[in-house]
Amino acid sequence: MRDPEEVRRTVEAVWRIEAAKVTAVVARLVGDIGLAEDLAQDAFVQALEQWPRDGIPDKPGAWLTSTARRRAIDRIRRDVNLAAKLQQVGHAEELRVADLGEADFDQALEDVDDDVLGLVFAACHPVLTAQARISLTLRMIGGLTTREIARAFLSQESTIAQRISRAKKTLSQDGVTLEIPSGAELALRLASVLEVVYLIFNEGYAATSGRDWVRGDLMEEAIRLGRILAALAPREAEVHGLLALMEIQASRTRARIGRDGAPVLLLDQDRTRWDWSLIRHALAALDRATALSGIRAADDPPRGPYVLQAEIAACHARARTAEATDWARIVALYVELGRLKPSPVVDLNRAVALSYAAGPAAALIVVDALVESGALADYHLLPSVRGDLLARLGRTDEARAEFERAAGMTQNEAERALLLRRAAGDD
Repeated sequence: MRDPEEVRRTVEAVWRIEAAKVTAVVARLVGDIGLAEDLAQDAFVQALEQWPRDGIPDKPGAWLTSTARRRAIDRIRRDVNLAAKLQQVGHAEELRVADLGEADFDQALEDVDDDVLGLVFAACHPVLTAQARISLTLRMIGGLTTREIARAFLSQESTIAQRISRAKKTLSQDGVTLEIPSGAELALRLASVLEVVYLIFNEGYAATSGRDWVRGDLMEEAIRLGRILAALAPREAEVHGLLALMEIQASRTRARIGRDGAPVLLLDQDRTRWDWSLIRHALAALDRATALSGIRAADDPPRGPYVLQAEIAACHARARTAEATDWARIVALYVELGRLKPSPVVDLNRAVALSYAAGPAAALIVVDALVESGALADYHLLPSVRGDLLARLGRTDEARAEFERAAGMTQNEAERALLLRRAAGDD
């Protein structure tokens, strides 16, 4: 018998890679995404029970898929309404495939990319809440267990389990299938998919709560999902733009935390600690996105929001020192982003760039307008940015009050400590 712990790690690693493919193959067969995910999980459990005894198969991914598929066939054949179900979802061909030999089945597995992409669109379907889309994507596409998702988001396992269960039930009740949208719907649905991946990344990049400012596990998972999307949808500029954006931001991870564990702001970071290999990979993805942005309909914008944000991140990545940053270009890119996707957060980020391109006084006018509008009343970075501008203008007492206000608004302990140090004049 193999070492059970070693086998468990192997099963989990294989599952993380193959989860989406297994679920997609079964979903195409049974016509129900929630049921497919349950059957795929059953195969995962069977592997945990069987592989320590029988050994790890030569093709573990194919073993999981074949096992889940056989369970699905058994489930369909037990159904007293088999004929009606076959007529409803058109699975006569899939049942025929169920009797293929292993060699033929291996060949059939090579044609599931469209099903996996369809599964991504289903997991991120707008009929679900944002939190449900995130949990279901991490479960179905990322292959994370309920416990891992709960730990990543500092939630109760029972809460995540209920959320996933409700999401699968909603997809089933609404008849959501693995179909890939087309035309105008494709852009809307793709935006939902990318939003989910970026939400996962951002929770890792700057955790909203807890002790840690950075959650590397979530960033890595989001980037992995981004690379899956880039392989499945290679002609979509925004997919490559999001991947480039996440990789550039992730490249700074080592420099974002000081030796004392405290956060280090961008302009204070030791850029020799940035991951320059990851930056090169990101810039190549951005080049692909830029090239694809040139192939568009006449009435489409030249660049989408993720491509523009990646261009902004690239301005920082290309500057080997903080002083070499092209702030004027960053301001121009934020202006373009604001026209494409108006947002007070974009305006706040533009103000930060403007403070370095034209001085803190010019930026403070923009920030004060945001304060007066009340649009970011609950956003702790608004008083944080205002405090920084006031400090640079020598208005120390006002700056202290803004930093203290920001510290009282954030739920992240590391960020709160940084803001309180700035209020005390220690940073």
